[in-house]
Amino acid sequence: MMINVKGRLMDLASPRVMGIINITDNSFFAGSRYVDDKDILAVAAGMLEEGADILDIGGCSTRPGSEEVPEQQERERVCRATDLIISRFPDAVISVDTYRASVAEAAIVKYGAAIINDISGGVMDEAMFPLVARLNVPYILMHMQGTPQTMQENPVYNDVVADILSWFGKRLKPLKEAGVKDIILDPGFGFGKNADHNFEMLQRFREFHVAGLPLLAGLSRKSLVWKTLGITPDLALNGTTALNMAALIGGASILRVHDVREARQTVTLFEKIFPSGLQFDHYS
Repeated sequence: MMINVKGRLMDLASPRVMGIINITDNSFFAGSRYVDDKDILAVAAGMLEEGADILDIGGCSTRPGSEEVPEQQERERVCRATDLIISRFPDAVISVDTYRASVAEAAIVKYGAAIINDISGGVMDEAMFPLVARLNVPYILMHMQGTPQTMQENPVYNDVVADILSWFGKRLKPLKEAGVKDIILDPGFGFGKNADHNFEMLQRFREFHVAGLPLLAGLSRKSLVWKTLGITPDLALNGTTALNMAALIGGASILRVHDVREARQTVTLFEKIFPSGLQFDHYS
């Protein structure tokens, strides 16, 4: 399964690792916050050295209950970091973690980012889908119930996996009609889901393959790890690794993580256990 990234094909048959770089001061995991240019370049260099295939840059925290960052401030943060990293590492693949079309456009057109990672699946900015089609870039379509400010108040589903699949179907239709080809699905662990929802999604992760598209799993140091274990996010690496392996067995093509080295090691061991990969039923 291939996606076109800036004219180069990225094969997702082998799971990829996406490293998280938050240009914020309030993301839920303090170890992922970077503000100074020196720190941004250092973490990017470290992640690339450790085996990151994609660097995911965000300038607006979307932790539960977080306040919205002004659009101009988010754009400045994301574009500055993208420019810094691409100038130093021109072959780096940058993903823009934003639900705002203007932020994504600036980072891609002016500074060389390559992928849009949209937590709202185009819901929070109706200009997003036309932008993706016009720029012809890979698009990560994530499910979220509510907004970051409200999503954890009382998430309710009839059947969490079936409901998310139904939502994906509705959002995929206009994307495909617009000619968007490279789409990655993210069911959105922790975004409008309680712990039971999250674990059921992971147990049934392979069911998300019904759409025939690559899947991203974002489990890194989230509350389903540390609250379940009675620890804090800074102690949640071991639990994250366990859940990442479960996601890979469920068919994840991309792991979005704070800890690249450990995720890359998990992928290596997964591929030793399943050298021929895994097959899943889907329709096209």
